[in-house]
Amino acid sequence: MARANRHYIPGQVWHITHRCHKKEFLLKFAKDRRRWQSWLFEAKKRFGLRVLNYAVTSNHIHLLVIDSAPEVIPNSIQLIAGRTAQEFNQRKERKGAFWEDRYHATAVERNEHLIRCLVYIDLNMVRAGVVKHPSEWENGGYNEIQNPRERYSVIDQQGLREFCGIPDSEQVADHHRKWVEDALVSGRPQRESLWSESIAVGSSGYVEEIKARLGIRAVGRMIQEDTSEVCFLREEPAPYNADFTPENALLRPENSFYWQEF
Repeated sequence: MARANRHYIPGQVWHITHRCHKKEFLLKFAKDRRRWQSWLFEAKKRFGLRVLNYAVTSNHIHLLVIDSAPEVIPNSIQLIAGRTAQEFNQRKERKGAFWEDRYHATAVERNEHLIRCLVYIDLNMVRAGVVKHPSEWENGGYNEIQNPRERYSVIDQQGLREFCGIPDSEQVADHHRKWVEDALVSGRPQRESLWSESIAVGSSGYVEEIKARLGIRAVGRMIQEDTSEVCFLREEPAPYNADFTPENALLRPENSFYWQEF
């Protein structure tokens, strides 16, 4: 899996993916998936994390977030991933890494590309054959987008409206439901690696802009185009442990069950 590059770009939407160590099904129990969701809510409270969508599966997570301030995203992931792993290891009297490597972040352009990524996350468990409709999977953002909560809400409804280009007079839930239904009817639940293995996804101009903003870190990387004319900048796989230092580890050294993975 491509390694994560963490860059602060104000107002940028990032699709984050994070897998369990060796793709083990460490989140197979609903109680552990719910704990991940609880820590996601806590990250929103503590750091102001702006969440557009998410999905927790048995061995990985998807998270769609807005880059609202420096360190908000890395601090949030550090909290969510670290506490989820710590609780699991303590309960199971387990030692060792819970997560595989660092999380991967893909920059996603607003409007139609963001909508496509949003639906891709919703359909994760449909692709896996676990459910027939995303409403049947409780550990994801679909149901909250459809029925916003008054308390303990995670999804940024205003962010969805703004970043997906929905007019103020129209309901986010109506648009969202139609996007998902259209995708199900058109048979688009198949896996698309560009959403989890690229640096950026969007129009040609957008991807060129992201590449330029990354500067030397994007030199030599070619912009590609898929069959639906969506452009993406693929990240080159890095050697395992190639850039490890205690300073760039996602979690603090005291969380050795996680920190040792880098």
